[in-house]
Amino acid sequence: MVIQSKAPSKLLKSYLALGTGTLSLSFAAMFIRWAQAPGAVTGFYRLFISTIILFPFFIKRNFKSHISWSDIVPPLLGGLCMAINFALWNTSLFYTNVANASMLGNISPLWVSLFAWLVLREHLKKQFWIGLLTILLGIILIMGGDFFLDPHLGFGDILAISASFFSAGYILITQWGRKNLDSLSYTWINGASASIWLFLIIISLKDPLTGFPAQTWIIFGAAAIITQIIGYMAISFSLGNLPASIVSPTLNLQPVFAIILAVPLLQEIPSAIQIIGCLFALGGIYIINYSYQRKNV
Repeated sequence: MVIQSKAPSKLLKSYLALGTGTLSLSFAAMFIRWAQAPGAVTGFYRLFISTIILFPFFIKRNFKSHISWSDIVPPLLGGLCMAINFALWNTSLFYTNVANASMLGNISPLWVSLFAWLVLREHLKKQFWIGLLTILLGIILIMGGDFFLDPHLGFGDILAISASFFSAGYILITQWGRKNLDSLSYTWINGASASIWLFLIIISLKDPLTGFPAQTWIIFGAAAIITQIIGYMAISFSLGNLPASIVSPTLNLQPVFAIILAVPLLQEIPSAIQIIGCLFALGGIYIINYSYQRKNV
Protein backbone atom coordinates (compact mmCIF):
# COMPACT_ATOMS: atom_id res chain seq x y z
CA MET A 1 0.00 0.00 0.00
CA VAL A 2 2.85 2.39 0.74
CA ILE A 3 4.45 1.75 -2.65
CA GLN A 4 1.15 2.33 -4.44
CA SER A 5 0.59 5.64 -2.65
CA LYS A 6 4.03 6.95 -3.51
CA ALA A 7 3.88 6.18 -7.25
CA PRO A 8 1.01 8.58 -8.14
CA SER A 9 2.64 11.32 -6.04
CA LYS A 10 5.95 10.90 -7.87
CA LEU A 11 4.20 10.87 -11.23
CA LEU A 12 2.26 14.04 -10.35
CA LYS A 13 5.47 15.81 -9.32
CA SER A 14 7.08 14.75 -12.59
CA TYR A 15 4.19 16.19 -14.62
CA LEU A 16 4.17 19.40 -12.57
CA ALA A 17 7.90 19.73 -13.20
CA LEU A 18 7.40 19.06 -16.91
CA GLY A 19 4.69 21.73 -17.11
CA THR A 20 6.80 24.25 -15.19
CA GLY A 21 9.85 23.55 -17.34
CA THR A 22 7.86 23.82 -20.55
CA LEU A 23 6.36 27.18 -19.57
CA SER A 24 9.77 28.50 -18.50
CA LEU A 25 11.36 27.48 -21.81
CA SER A 26 8.55 29.24 -23.67
CA PHE A 27 10.10 32.60 -22.73
CA ALA A 28 13.32 31.76 -24.59
CA ALA A 29 12.21 33.30 -27.88
CA MET A 30 11.21 36.54 -26.14
CA PHE A 31 14.57 36.89 -24.40
CA ILE A 32 16.48 36.22 -27.64
CA ARG A 33 14.52 38.90 -29.52
CA TRP A 34 14.81 41.42 -26.67
CA ALA A 35 18.52 40.87 -26.12
CA GLN A 36 19.41 42.10 -29.61
CA ALA A 37 22.63 40.09 -29.51
CA PRO A 38 23.86 37.24 -31.73
CA GLY A 39 21.90 34.06 -31.01
CA ALA A 40 24.93 32.06 -29.92
CA VAL A 41 26.02 34.85 -27.55
CA THR A 42 22.61 35.00 -25.85
CA GLY A 43 22.75 31.23 -25.45
CA PHE A 44 26.26 31.38 -24.01
CA TYR A 45 25.44 33.95 -21.31
CA ARG A 46 22.20 32.17 -20.47
CA LEU A 47 24.28 29.06 -19.76
CA PHE A 48 27.32 30.74 -18.24
CA ILE A 49 25.38 32.87 -15.74
CA SER A 50 23.19 29.94 -14.69
CA THR A 51 26.29 27.79 -14.17
CA ILE A 52 27.80 30.43 -11.85
CA ILE A 53 24.54 30.74 -9.87
CA LEU A 54 24.19 26.97 -9.44
CA PHE A 55 27.86 26.32 -8.62
CA PRO A 56 27.60 26.71 -4.78
CA PHE A 57 24.55 24.40 -4.71
CA PHE A 58 26.37 21.87 -6.88
CA ILE A 59 29.40 21.90 -4.56
CA LYS A 60 27.21 21.55 -1.46
CA ARG A 61 25.31 18.64 -3.00
CA ASN A 62 28.44 16.75 -4.06
CA PHE A 63 30.94 17.80 -1.35
CA LYS A 64 30.93 14.40 0.34
CA SER A 65 29.83 12.29 -2.60
CA HIS A 66 31.83 10.90 -5.50
CA ILE A 67 30.91 11.42 -9.15
CA SER A 68 32.60 8.94 -11.46
CA TRP A 69 33.79 9.70 -14.99
CA SER A 70 31.10 7.41 -16.35
CA ASP A 71 28.49 9.62 -14.62
CA ILE A 72 29.95 12.75 -16.22
CA VAL A 73 29.98 11.46 -19.80
CA PRO A 74 26.19 11.87 -20.45
CA PRO A 75 25.94 15.53 -19.31
CA LEU A 76 29.12 16.37 -21.26
CA LEU A 77 27.62 14.91 -24.44
CA GLY A 78 24.27 16.50 -23.60
CA GLY A 79 26.07 19.84 -23.27
CA LEU A 80 27.43 19.50 -26.81
CA CYS A 81 23.93 18.81 -28.14
CA MET A 82 22.54 21.75 -26.15
CA ALA A 83 25.23 24.14 -27.40
CA ILE A 84 24.62 23.30 -31.07
CA ASN A 85 20.85 23.42 -30.53
CA PHE A 86 21.10 26.89 -28.95
CA ALA A 87 23.39 28.22 -31.68
CA LEU A 88 21.09 27.02 -34.47
CA TRP A 89 17.70 27.74 -32.93
CA ASN A 90 18.58 31.11 -31.40
CA THR A 91 19.90 32.25 -34.78
CA SER A 92 16.77 30.98 -36.58
CA LEU A 93 14.64 33.52 -34.67
CA PHE A 94 16.28 36.34 -36.63
CA TYR A 95 15.28 34.75 -39.96
CA THR A 96 11.74 33.49 -39.28
CA ASN A 97 8.86 34.22 -36.90
CA VAL A 98 8.39 32.81 -33.41
CA ALA A 99 5.62 30.42 -34.51
CA ASN A 100 7.75 28.76 -37.21
CA ALA A 101 10.95 28.64 -35.14
CA SER A 102 9.15 27.27 -32.08
CA MET A 103 7.22 24.55 -33.88
CA LEU A 104 9.99 23.42 -36.25
CA GLY A 105 12.54 23.46 -33.44
CA ASN A 106 10.24 21.14 -31.52
CA ILE A 107 9.69 18.37 -34.05
CA SER A 108 12.30 16.54 -31.99
CA PRO A 109 9.57 14.19 -30.62
CA LEU A 110 9.55 12.53 -34.04
CA TRP A 111 13.29 11.79 -33.85
CA VAL A 112 13.06 10.76 -30.17
CA SER A 113 10.14 8.43 -30.85
CA LEU A 114 11.80 6.78 -33.84
CA PHE A 115 15.00 6.26 -31.84
CA ALA A 116 13.10 4.87 -28.84
CA TRP A 117 11.16 2.51 -31.11
CA LEU A 118 13.92 1.34 -33.45
CA VAL A 119 16.99 1.43 -31.18
CA LEU A 120 15.75 1.21 -27.59
CA ARG A 121 12.99 -1.22 -28.60
CA GLU A 122 10.48 0.75 -26.56
CA HIS A 123 6.94 -0.49 -27.21
CA LEU A 124 4.83 2.45 -28.36
CA LYS A 125 1.09 1.91 -28.67
CA LYS A 126 -1.06 2.83 -31.65
CA GLN A 127 -2.51 5.76 -29.67
CA PHE A 128 1.01 7.17 -29.28
CA TRP A 129 1.58 7.31 -33.03
CA ILE A 130 -1.89 8.81 -33.58
CA GLY A 131 -1.03 11.50 -31.04
CA LEU A 132 2.37 12.17 -32.63
CA LEU A 133 0.85 12.48 -36.12
CA THR A 134 -1.77 14.86 -34.68
CA ILE A 135 1.04 17.01 -33.25
CA LEU A 136 2.87 17.03 -36.59
CA LEU A 137 -0.37 18.04 -38.36
CA GLY A 138 -0.67 20.90 -35.89
CA ILE A 139 2.90 21.95 -36.73
CA ILE A 140 2.10 22.01 -40.44
CA LEU A 141 -1.02 24.10 -39.83
CA ILE A 142 0.96 26.56 -37.73
CA MET A 143 3.45 26.79 -40.59
CA GLY A 144 0.52 27.86 -42.77
CA GLY A 145 -2.32 26.03 -44.48
CA ASP A 146 -0.69 26.39 -47.90
CA PHE A 147 2.36 24.43 -46.75
CA PHE A 148 0.86 21.28 -48.32
CA LEU A 149 0.72 22.99 -51.72
CA ASP A 150 4.00 24.89 -51.53
CA PRO A 151 6.33 23.22 -48.98
CA HIS A 152 8.92 25.99 -49.02
CA LEU A 153 11.32 26.40 -46.13
CA GLY A 154 13.31 29.56 -45.54
CA PHE A 155 16.81 29.75 -44.06
CA GLY A 156 15.47 30.30 -40.55
CA ASP A 157 13.13 27.32 -40.89
CA ILE A 158 16.01 25.06 -41.96
CA LEU A 159 18.07 26.23 -38.96
CA ALA A 160 15.16 25.42 -36.62
CA ILE A 161 14.72 21.93 -38.10
CA SER A 162 18.45 21.29 -37.77
CA ALA A 163 18.25 22.38 -34.12
CA SER A 164 15.50 19.81 -33.52
CA PHE A 165 17.93 16.92 -34.17
CA PHE A 166 20.23 18.14 -31.40
CA SER A 167 17.26 18.80 -29.11
CA ALA A 168 16.27 15.15 -29.59
CA GLY A 169 19.84 14.11 -28.79
CA TYR A 170 19.75 16.15 -25.59
CA ILE A 171 16.47 14.54 -24.45
CA LEU A 172 17.69 11.00 -25.09
CA ILE A 173 21.08 11.57 -23.47
CA THR A 174 19.47 13.20 -20.43
CA GLN A 175 17.17 10.21 -19.93
CA TRP A 176 20.33 8.06 -19.91
CA GLY A 177 22.34 10.38 -17.66
CA ARG A 178 19.62 10.96 -15.05
CA LYS A 179 19.80 7.31 -14.02
CA ASN A 180 22.98 8.06 -12.04
CA LEU A 181 22.82 11.82 -11.33
CA ASP A 182 20.27 14.00 -9.56
CA SER A 183 18.68 16.85 -11.54
CA LEU A 184 20.82 19.60 -9.95
CA SER A 185 24.14 17.84 -10.57
CA TYR A 186 23.16 16.85 -14.09
CA THR A 187 21.94 20.36 -14.96
CA TRP A 188 25.15 22.00 -13.66
CA ILE A 189 27.59 19.66 -15.45
CA ASN A 190 25.49 19.82 -18.61
CA GLY A 191 25.36 23.64 -18.48
CA ALA A 192 29.11 23.96 -17.85
CA SER A 193 29.81 21.67 -20.81
CA ALA A 194 27.42 23.57 -23.09
CA SER A 195 29.00 26.91 -22.03
CA ILE A 196 32.43 25.74 -23.14
CA TRP A 197 31.13 24.40 -26.45
CA LEU A 198 29.17 27.60 -27.15
CA PHE A 199 32.21 29.72 -26.29
CA LEU A 200 34.19 27.83 -28.94
CA ILE A 201 31.35 28.32 -31.45
CA ILE A 202 31.29 32.07 -30.73
CA ILE A 203 35.05 32.34 -31.17
CA SER A 204 34.82 30.53 -34.52
CA LEU A 205 32.00 32.84 -35.65
CA LYS A 206 33.89 35.92 -34.32
CA ASP A 207 30.78 37.20 -32.54
CA PRO A 208 31.27 39.91 -29.87
CA LEU A 209 31.08 38.96 -26.20
CA THR A 210 31.11 42.48 -24.77
CA GLY A 211 29.90 45.99 -25.58
CA PHE A 212 26.19 45.37 -24.94
CA PRO A 213 23.87 47.89 -23.20
CA ALA A 214 22.69 47.35 -19.62
CA GLN A 215 19.27 46.16 -20.78
CA THR A 216 20.87 43.29 -22.71
CA TRP A 217 22.82 42.12 -19.64
CA ILE A 218 19.60 42.15 -17.59
CA ILE A 219 17.94 39.99 -20.25
CA PHE A 220 20.91 37.60 -20.21
CA GLY A 221 20.41 37.21 -16.44
CA ALA A 222 16.64 36.73 -16.72
CA ALA A 223 17.14 34.11 -19.42
CA ALA A 224 19.63 32.28 -17.20
CA ILE A 225 17.25 32.13 -14.22
CA ILE A 226 13.92 31.53 -15.95
CA THR A 227 14.70 29.44 -19.01
CA GLN A 228 17.91 27.70 -17.96
CA ILE A 229 17.79 27.13 -14.19
CA ILE A 230 14.04 26.74 -13.72
CA GLY A 231 13.33 25.33 -17.17
CA TYR A 232 16.07 22.76 -17.56
CA MET A 233 16.18 21.64 -13.93
CA ALA A 234 12.44 20.95 -14.12
CA ILE A 235 12.81 19.06 -17.41
CA SER A 236 15.77 17.14 -16.00
CA PHE A 237 13.71 16.16 -12.94
CA SER A 238 10.83 14.92 -15.11
CA LEU A 239 13.21 12.83 -17.23
CA GLY A 240 14.26 11.01 -14.09
CA ASN A 241 10.73 9.59 -13.79
CA LEU A 242 9.12 9.82 -17.24
CA PRO A 243 10.40 8.28 -20.51
CA ALA A 244 11.87 10.53 -23.21
CA SER A 245 9.14 9.39 -25.62
CA ILE A 246 6.59 11.08 -23.31
CA VAL A 247 8.59 14.15 -22.23
CA SER A 248 9.63 15.13 -25.76
CA PRO A 249 6.11 15.30 -27.29
CA THR A 250 4.79 17.11 -24.21
CA LEU A 251 7.45 19.77 -24.74
CA ASN A 252 5.42 20.79 -27.81
CA LEU A 253 3.39 22.80 -25.33
CA GLN A 254 6.39 25.11 -25.38
CA PRO A 255 5.78 26.54 -28.88
CA VAL A 256 2.07 26.81 -28.12
CA PHE A 257 2.89 28.88 -25.02
CA ALA A 258 5.47 30.85 -27.05
CA ILE A 259 2.90 31.73 -29.71
CA ILE A 260 0.47 32.91 -27.03
CA LEU A 261 3.18 34.95 -25.26
CA ALA A 262 4.33 36.46 -28.57
CA VAL A 263 0.97 38.27 -28.92
CA PRO A 264 1.39 40.74 -25.99
CA LEU A 265 5.19 40.64 -25.78
CA LEU A 266 6.28 40.72 -29.44
CA GLN A 267 3.05 41.83 -31.13
CA GLU A 268 3.07 38.77 -33.39
CA ILE A 269 -0.58 37.86 -34.00
CA PRO A 270 -1.25 34.23 -35.01
CA SER A 271 -3.66 33.55 -37.87
CA ALA A 272 -6.85 31.53 -37.44
CA ILE A 273 -5.24 28.48 -39.03
CA GLN A 274 -2.26 28.75 -36.68
CA ILE A 275 -4.66 28.75 -33.73
CA ILE A 276 -6.26 25.59 -35.13
CA GLY A 277 -2.77 24.13 -35.44
CA CYS A 278 -2.13 24.84 -31.74
CA LEU A 279 -5.34 23.00 -30.87
CA PHE A 280 -4.21 19.99 -32.91
CA ALA A 281 -0.84 20.04 -31.14
CA LEU A 282 -2.57 20.17 -27.75
CA GLY A 283 -4.87 17.32 -28.76
CA GLY A 284 -1.90 15.19 -29.83
CA ILE A 285 -0.11 15.83 -26.54
CA TYR A 286 -3.24 14.79 -24.64
CA ILE A 287 -3.58 11.56 -26.64
CA ILE A 288 0.08 10.60 -26.02
CA ASN A 289 -0.07 11.24 -22.28
CA TYR A 290 -3.48 9.57 -21.92
CA SER A 291 -2.04 6.49 -23.67
CA TYR A 292 0.92 6.50 -21.26
CA GLN A 293 -1.38 6.74 -18.24
CA ARG A 294 -3.50 3.82 -19.49
CA LYS A 295 -0.34 1.78 -20.06
CA ASN A 296 0.78 2.30 -16.46
CA VAL A 297 -2.53 1.78 -14.72
